[in-house]
Amino acid sequence: MFVNADEEMGLLIEVLMWKEVTANTNRPGIWHSKCYLLVLLLVSLILIPLGCRSPVEHRNNADKVAAEIITAKQKEALGETEPFSIERPSDTLRRRLLEQQNLALSSEASLGTDRLKPVEHWPDPNYLQPKTSGSSENLTIEPNKPVKLSLVQALQVGASNSLEYQSRKENVFRTALALDLTRHNFENIFNASADSELGTDTTATNLDTSAAAGVSRALKNGIDMSSSIGINLFNLLTQGGASTLGLSADASVSIPLMRGSGRHIAAEPLTQAERDVVYELWDFERYKRTFAVNIARGYFNVLRQMDSVSNAEDNYRSSVASSRFSRRRADAGRIPEIEVDQAIQRELSARNNWISAKEQLKSTLDSFKNTIGLPTDALIELDPNDLVQLQGRASTILDEMRKASLEGISETVPPADAPIDLIPANYEDAGLYEIDESLAVKLALENRLDLQIAIGEVYDAQREVVVRADALRAGLTLGGSGFVSDNDDIGDIRFDRGQYAALLTLDLPVERTRERNDYRNSLLSLEQATRSVQSLEDQIKLSIRSELRTLLESRESIKIQAQSVVVAEKRVRSNTIFLEAGRTEIRNLLESQDALLAAQNFLTRAVVDYRIAELEFQRDLGLLKVNEQGLWREFSPEVISNVK
Repeated sequence: MFVNADEEMGLLIEVLMWKEVTANTNRPGIWHSKCYLLVLLLVSLILIPLGCRSPVEHRNNADKVAAEIITAKQKEALGETEPFSIERPSDTLRRRLLEQQNLALSSEASLGTDRLKPVEHWPDPNYLQPKTSGSSENLTIEPNKPVKLSLVQALQVGASNSLEYQSRKENVFRTALALDLTRHNFENIFNASADSELGTDTTATNLDTSAAAGVSRALKNGIDMSSSIGINLFNLLTQGGASTLGLSADASVSIPLMRGSGRHIAAEPLTQAERDVVYELWDFERYKRTFAVNIARGYFNVLRQMDSVSNAEDNYRSSVASSRFSRRRADAGRIPEIEVDQAIQRELSARNNWISAKEQLKSTLDSFKNTIGLPTDALIELDPNDLVQLQGRASTILDEMRKASLEGISETVPPADAPIDLIPANYEDAGLYEIDESLAVKLALENRLDLQIAIGEVYDAQREVVVRADALRAGLTLGGSGFVSDNDDIGDIRFDRGQYAALLTLDLPVERTRERNDYRNSLLSLEQATRSVQSLEDQIKLSIRSELRTLLESRESIKIQAQSVVVAEKRVRSNTIFLEAGRTEIRNLLESQDALLAAQNFLTRAVVDYRIAELEFQRDLGLLKVNEQGLWREFSPEVISNVK
């Protein structure tokens, strides 16, 4: 049977602090032994079940308490709640890949704790059991085939498989447990003990067995209270052989009147522990957003490298074709041998670039697999359609420029001596997130969670100054204690014969070197915390301004590189025709092919850079939301219009 200790606390204190009990007697100030037996029974109902809980029950209780704290603090810190669990399912994609693709393992630990062999005296057999799946990946692994991931799936995989992501969640859990422990310090704390001593001398052998139970509590204003009862079990069980039962009770209270008094001093650890959970949740939320953007960056870098491999392959093929063409023309005596050598050198260079691009793709993909928590030797491939969607805007620009090129449409060229007007980049076709700089900074300062933490730490440092200043004061403590035991004559407790004491302790602030230094250091910590806010504020402004420039630069680069691709394509077509007609050298064709390859790669880079800059900009504004599955929700333009 389990009893809620806090529910029984009031009754226990009431019994312990009784001044008059008249059970079976009419004499005032006497506490009868039957009352003590009642107290012992009550204490047993409270303490014995608490002391008999199994490790499994303790773990489940800790999980429940931490979950309740996290849910409450999510509402306080984020204004909403979401599922939160540190239990990882046994069938994560990482583990399934290791097992089903027969990847190398160092030990059973590579697969998870449920595959570990319990050590001797292992306390919690349920903990090593496989855990039910909570995965939303829904990915099928086929033998000898790579698992194909889209961007959305990669985000989900990262949230459920990343080792660092799991550690960050556990940090939140640990902070919640720390808060629970701090709260417990201001709750009713029960204790119980028993001693048995066997002694012998030349005349007799004595057995002394005693038990005690008590409760203590620290109040948030600094007052400490405690009480306990004790009994000699041997005397109780052999009442006829002793004049007393060995019953005793004591209580004490300590009240700080100067140093250490007041809620703002005594309850400061609790205040800080409450705030620490909020900070950890803010930090985890910030981490989720950064992690999601890092996944997107890694994902698109792989796709960009895949596009580079495709471009390098096309370039290699065209180089081989040019080399063969030049060889045939040289054999026919239509071009000198040196042009053949140039074509062969170009072919060799193109082959080297192709091989290098393929190996770079493998390295980039391995790095990405590590980012999302998958084994680097797993067979994984990414969906190129995500890059195709990104390239939609560039494709539209390319199509318009190609059409204009084929139709011979061109701008009127001014005279050579006409003034040259340089046209700067503008915001005529700006993207959704290319907003006013001052507005962007304002949004960031209002929504950045790491800035909120830094501001909160300034307030924490101020409270620490107050606490350290209090330690410089004189200590004046009022204490009181009482002790009663059963009477030699009647075998019952009489409070009028108890021992009572009151104590007033004064600790003059004569030696306060340590406290003085702690106080001065707390002021330095306050200055540092204030400067941290200023530094972070400057960093936020710097990042926001830089990302707006990156958006502008990448958008302009898309147009420039698209035009470069069209020009390079036109050069390749023209040089091919001219070469066949014998009107140009092979070198011109080779150079135009190199220019086309470079322009294609730069265009893809500009497209990817623009998308990553959009995500980073939203992240650094503090407006990119990421849920428990790792999926993001980009902010709406309505947010901007509502900011004044």
